[in-house]
Amino acid sequence: MTSAHQRLGERISRFRGTRGGRRPPPPKALGSRAIVLTCSDYLALAEHPAITDAMIASLRTADGAGTAAAPGPCLSDDHPQIALGAEFARHMGARAGVLCPSGWAANTGLMQVVAGPDVPVYLDALAHMSLWEGARTAGAELAYFRHNDLGHLRRRIEVGGSGVIAVDAVYSTDGTVCPLPGLVEVAEEHDCLLVVDESHSLGTHGARGDGLVAALGLTGRVDFRTASLAKALPGRAGLIACDRPGFADYFVHTALPAVFSSTLLPHDVAGLAAALKVVREGCRRRDRLRAVTRRLRDGLDGLGYRLVESDSQIIALEAGSEADATLMRDALAARDIFSAALFPPSASVGRTLVRLSAHAGLSDDDVGRILTACRTLRPQLTERAAAPAG
Repeated sequence: MTSAHQRLGERISRFRGTRGGRRPPPPKALGSRAIVLTCSDYLALAEHPAITDAMIASLRTADGAGTAAAPGPCLSDDHPQIALGAEFARHMGARAGVLCPSGWAANTGLMQVVAGPDVPVYLDALAHMSLWEGARTAGAELAYFRHNDLGHLRRRIEVGGSGVIAVDAVYSTDGTVCPLPGLVEVAEEHDCLLVVDESHSLGTHGARGDGLVAALGLTGRVDFRTASLAKALPGRAGLIACDRPGFADYFVHTALPAVFSSTLLPHDVAGLAAALKVVREGCRRRDRLRAVTRRLRDGLDGLGYRLVESDSQIIALEAGSEADATLMRDALAARDIFSAALFPPSASVGRTLVRLSAHAGLSDDDVGRILTACRTLRPQLTERAAAPAG
């Protein structure tokens, strides 16, 4: 009989054999000409002085430098983490907000307390894996529906009955945007709870960066909004916002990621509080992000690249094969332009993408360099696609 040690060794060996070469060679050092399109710092706030100064100031205080993290259920009502959760809720037009150690903890914890064996979960096929994992942990019956296909969702609910619908506002894999107005109607028609992950729309969408739900005037009609606060808001935390009375207290005392995780550290809370203020006042950065995104999308489309249809800041190019995606990623990296090649399970089965994450820090010259590099690479990729197999 094969031992557990042997089985693990075989799995690792198969992974190396089938995925060798996928990881790009690490750059020796990012020079001043490097263009990084692999992170989610969409508003280019990671080094904003107001945020870094707030974190440094917190670390220099007795509370910030020496305070150990405490279990989540032990926080007093006036704790800074509780206060900041409430401030995020107000920013999004919600009644209550809960901060978690990460977006993953927020989603898995939320699904554990809203779903269960008697409450099915309907997940968009591209919904973030944390939503799937939370639903599995809850013991719920899972039913996926085709990406952004509301008709398929309706048919699923007609079979399974009222439950939880879980989607992303903007999908990180390919940048597509959820059809939220129609989704809200489906949820209300079938008396379902609706969970919308706003990780890639909080900060970038809405007049004050309050997210896609608010931008579409749907505040109050979405039961739960979650977010990773490590994207447009450059921190490390997760958020749940809702209007349900008593939910916050219920969550921190029953959701396993809340019960068995420590609180955020004081300097993280200070940084997020400063980041929220910058996001609220960041209209120019959002305008710049939209302008950069539009120029990149129009330019790549004009060069003949197949783009996933969307208007979000996540620009996904359909690659013909894993080899094509790897070729483009590495060729761009050789020009100090860093992109991401996505394969399953990051991308859906049978799909390969090259993803460019636009951000407000890109200059006009940066955009020109990206488009020039892609213009140069285009004939090489076309030749590969036309070459006979084998």
